[in-house]
Amino acid sequence: MSTDKPLPFIYQFAAGAVAGVSEILVMYPLDVVKTRVQLQSGKGVGEDSYNGMVDCFRKIVRNEGFSRLYRGINAPILMEAPKRATKFAANDEWGKFYRNLFGVTKMNQSLSVLTGATAGATEAFVVVPFELVKIRLQDRAQSHKYTGMIDCVTKIVKNEGPMTLYQGLESTMWRHILWNAGYFGCIFQVRALLPPAKDRKGQILNDLMSGAIGGTVGTILNTPMDVVKSRIQNSPKVPGQLPKYNWAWPALGTVMKEEGFSALYKGFLPKVLRLGPGGGILLVVFTGVMDFFRKWRGDQ
Repeated sequence: MSTDKPLPFIYQFAAGAVAGVSEILVMYPLDVVKTRVQLQSGKGVGEDSYNGMVDCFRKIVRNEGFSRLYRGINAPILMEAPKRATKFAANDEWGKFYRNLFGVTKMNQSLSVLTGATAGATEAFVVVPFELVKIRLQDRAQSHKYTGMIDCVTKIVKNEGPMTLYQGLESTMWRHILWNAGYFGCIFQVRALLPPAKDRKGQILNDLMSGAIGGTVGTILNTPMDVVKSRIQNSPKVPGQLPKYNWAWPALGTVMKEEGFSALYKGFLPKVLRLGPGGGILLVVFTGVMDFFRKWRGDQ
């Protein structure tokens, strides 16, 4: 993603880890609210239902306590380091692969989209188990079954089998392919359109703007897949019973048929509020850490 000289993988990994953990510590409550709204299949009527982001925030804090907004954060904290590191490292490595494959010396818009999509598919393999545990802990109806992350993993493996931890892999791949294609593609385009930064402050502002726009576009593209992914991963395996939500595209059709097209964008507001600004935070921290490493190595 950077226009500077690529650093070895270990530096990309470390920068991605720091950026990811920084973003999640700031934005995690919005993820809890997003998941609660996405898992709700009916209208937000009554104390156990939510009719929007603000109502969900209010009812969680009032009925379950403020700390519930951070329920399940251990799983994504453990996930964010390898997830973000994989995202940025895979994006750089796939970028080099495609440039060599097509004989292109510099990244362009088409290659940015292709590279981001491929990096997203790569990233999905890393995050699926963490995502499933996080979803189970965030859901109000299921969270009481587990005392924490380790207990959740243990019970899932014992009661549903170890491969259940990879339930929703297909929908997760689609979610990450769409988000990363939009995110990295937009970053490239927006950076090209913005006036060149004259100093470090200007560079930070450019990174915040391009990252936020990229995060917003990625969210618009992938929210329907995020909705069905949440429902697929929140469906416990029952012997002899086919889950209502199983594969991504049929699940999209089921949601749209039963609840209307708008249901595919449930949780969009808290998601975009997290991943829009979060995308900016992510890019600024990642770029800053990479610049630190370059300076430390004497590459600047």
